[in-house]
Amino acid sequence: MIPKELLKRVRQIQIRTSRIVNDVFAGTYHSAFRGRGMEFEEVSPYQIGDDVRLIDWNVSARYGEPFIKKFREERELTVMLVVDASRSGLFGSARQFKLDVAAEIGAVLAFSAIRSNDRVGLILFTDTVEKYVPPKKGTKHVLRIIRELLYHEPRGRGTDIAEAIAFLNRVTTRRSVCFLLSDFLAKGFEPSLRIARRRHDLIPIVMSDPREGELPDAGFVEVEDSESGEVALIDTSSRRVRRLYASRAAQLASARTTMFRRMDTGFVSVQTDRPYVDPLVRFFHKRERRR
Repeated sequence: MIPKELLKRVRQIQIRTSRIVNDVFAGTYHSAFRGRGMEFEEVSPYQIGDDVRLIDWNVSARYGEPFIKKFREERELTVMLVVDASRSGLFGSARQFKLDVAAEIGAVLAFSAIRSNDRVGLILFTDTVEKYVPPKKGTKHVLRIIRELLYHEPRGRGTDIAEAIAFLNRVTTRRSVCFLLSDFLAKGFEPSLRIARRRHDLIPIVMSDPREGELPDAGFVEVEDSESGEVALIDTSSRRVRRLYASRAAQLASARTTMFRRMDTGFVSVQTDRPYVDPLVRFFHKRERRR
């Protein structure tokens, strides 16, 4: 039985994200992602300003005046949310954990998808795929996805992005829009992303926290690697330690950005201490302009 507190959180996220979808993403999501193609709908009399390349010469010759072909987009898409549920997501030095932000972003994307009559599915993974919700339509289905994002208790600690991508390719029979939400702190997944990039419309969403980029001056601090369980004592009062930590974090971020650029893949970067709406809106608008 689902606890009342969880149902309350689901309801809160539904209200908050529905408002964002209606007020901010209205039309933006629909414009940013293509359907499967264009389907012929009808012919109609040519009007000034119509594209002459769409003139149907056979119909025009038959009626003695120009007619153009009209098409409509085959809109229905399959949207897959592939979400990293590993232990590193249970970190947040600001308002929320990374997993909490991922749940809200997943809700926004899911509600945007069903508003456009698209199907949406979910893959939750750690060092293995732990939960798969096949793509469907409807508000009840989206609420189930939100519950899974909030309620699921991961069994694994680590992260295997390559395994999640391999599973995605096995369960999807046609091209889908794939949002991959992770902190991307794992290694060795670039070949799998390249394969997914060819098969799907892949959008990485990078989750991060400000403390992953710099250490505070707080003296000796015992830290634990959430995935490996390794514990270390760090002297954060040392400028050299803080500088090395920041330098290493910057190198990892730069390498990740370079990897996405090599793949010609746009990505969204969000942080736990900042609203996620603005980065998503900027990305969607960029997609619109590119179309």
